[in-house]
Amino acid sequence: LGDFLAAVDALPPAVNVASMVGLGTVRGIVIGNDDRPATPGEVTRMRSLVSAAIEHGACGASSGLEYIPGAFASRKELIALCEPLAAAKLPYATHMRNEDDDLLESLDESIEVARLAGCPLQVSHLKTQGPRNWPKIDAALDRLEKARASGLDVAFDRYPYVAYQTGLTNLFPAWSRDGGTERFLARLRDSATATRIRDEALAKVELIGGWDNVQITSVRNETDRAAEGQRLGAWAKASGAEPYEAAVGLLERSGGNVGMVGFAMSEDNIARFLAHPLGMVCSDGGAFATEGPARRGHPHPRSLGSFPRVLGHYVRDRRALPLEDAVRKMSAFPASRVRLTDRGMLRQGLAADVVVFDPATVTDRATFAEPFR
Repeated sequence: LGDFLAAVDALPPAVNVASMVGLGTVRGIVIGNDDRPATPGEVTRMRSLVSAAIEHGACGASSGLEYIPGAFASRKELIALCEPLAAAKLPYATHMRNEDDDLLESLDESIEVARLAGCPLQVSHLKTQGPRNWPKIDAALDRLEKARASGLDVAFDRYPYVAYQTGLTNLFPAWSRDGGTERFLARLRDSATATRIRDEALAKVELIGGWDNVQITSVRNETDRAAEGQRLGAWAKASGAEPYEAAVGLLERSGGNVGMVGFAMSEDNIARFLAHPLGMVCSDGGAFATEGPARRGHPHPRSLGSFPRVLGHYVRDRRALPLEDAVRKMSAFPASRVRLTDRGMLRQGLAADVVVFDPATVTDRATFAEPFR
């Protein structure tokens, strides 16, 4: 990580850059993409990598437990890898194991990992995914409030959109991705596994409301470039293909590297998450340019529109939260979570990272149809 940060400093970057240490990256280095428990020796090695990253400037540790290989990490492993965070009071930031039917159980796991590791907890882009799970917001917030009241330093973040972005492989069960992409693609056509994979993937698609709630954002295969920006159901129909087979074909032709947006969240719940005292604003986005070679694919508009959308849509139009709260949730609050002491507020002697805007007119222009505006 130290080498990476030195390379960033040498550019220099157009924006400020900090990095957590990814526990999935650490597991991938030590174990690979296999679905098996870590040995005691492997846990020791992974802990040493986390500790070294903290020494090199990591501002926390993150996990992606719906993804490979993070999905294969046990609770015990996560606790062990988060323990080095405790002394520095750095957060464990987690994209939880599940954000839909098992949302509450995943929250319980996240809280237990941080509590037993002795470190702060940051729940990344907290959501209630799929209409049948929207009512779980009360129970989810209650769990976090009770954890905070019991002494755990816990907070969460949220981006201001009803759709999430991920890889198309996320529609498929974690067990089918054991061992990496080549094995996953082989299992899609293996008679011993294909039917089970199809059934579980179709159940996931039903959860979010059907194939037209899946928008393709990026493909690696040039011949499928026209699919970018298209709803998968409509694109499959226009191509004369059955949607599941169309999805599998996209994955096979792009070596598993296909991006998607899933429309599955409640607008009212977003407003509540953004307004909650333990919530702050994130983009969960990537780095894109509006022109040149870094303008690529058809990404989620959150990468260009998140912060102005909060200020315009949720503060001014919906009045979901006061302007002062929104600004704090974009600056001082998140800065404090990763132990930044030299920025985040307007104060003499602090870094002059200042954005000036007109609260009467600030608005987001990026849309799912035109994400680069």
